[in-house]
Amino acid sequence: MDKIKEFFTEYFKQPNFRKRLIVMNIGVFLMGFFLSFLIKVDLGTDPCTFMNWTISEKFGILFGTWQLLLNAVLFIFVILFGRNQIGFGTIANMVFIGYIVNFFNWVWGKTIPEYYFTEMPYRGVIFALALFCFIISVSFYINANMGVSPYDAIPQIISEKVLKKVPFAIIRICYDFLVIVIGILFGGKPNIGIVLMALFLGPVITVVGKFLNKHVFHL
Repeated sequence: MDKIKEFFTEYFKQPNFRKRLIVMNIGVFLMGFFLSFLIKVDLGTDPCTFMNWTISEKFGILFGTWQLLLNAVLFIFVILFGRNQIGFGTIANMVFIGYIVNFFNWVWGKTIPEYYFTEMPYRGVIFALALFCFIISVSFYINANMGVSPYDAIPQIISEKVLKKVPFAIIRICYDFLVIVIGILFGGKPNIGIVLMALFLGPVITVVGKFLNKHVFHL
C-alpha cells in the first residue's frame, strides 16, 4: 500500500499534471471520434484498430468490448514487466476509445446518409480529413506523456527486456506487421490508410510535441 501511495503522490506531482491530463483526455476523445469516421469510410486505419475491428466483426462482439478485453489481457503483461509505461492515459485508452467509436458510429448511422461514406468524392474527403485529425489527436495523446496503451507498451517491453540489441523501430514495424497479418487472417482487407498512418504518424507526433511543449506546457 505504501508503494502504491508513493507512486500516486509522485505521479500527481508531475510538472504540468493538470494540463497534461486535459490534453490527454482531449486526445483520447478525438481519437475515438475521428476513428469512427475512418471505420465508416473503410479506407484504412491504424494496425491495432484494423485487427480489433476485423475480429469484433468476425465474432459479433461490440468493438469497444473486444478492444477492452484484449487490452485487459495485455495490461497484465504491462503490470508484470513494464509498470513505467502505465498512467492515466493507459486506462483512458484501453477503456474509452472503443466505446467512443461505437457511440459515434451509431450516431452517424442515424444522422448522415450512407452514401457519404461509400461514394466518391465524399468518401475521399471524409477519409482525408478524418485521417489528418486522427493523427493530430494521437499526437496530443502521446505528447501528454500520461502513459501509453497496453498495445503500445508491449513493443517497448520487448525492446527493453527481450531484444535489447534490436533497434526499437524494427521491433515496432514487425509488431505492427504481425497485427496486420492477424487482421488479414480473420478476413480483414488492409487499405491505404495503414500505409499513410505509418508514414505520417511519427513526424506529426514530433511537430505537435514541439508545439505543446512550447505553447502549452512551457518547457
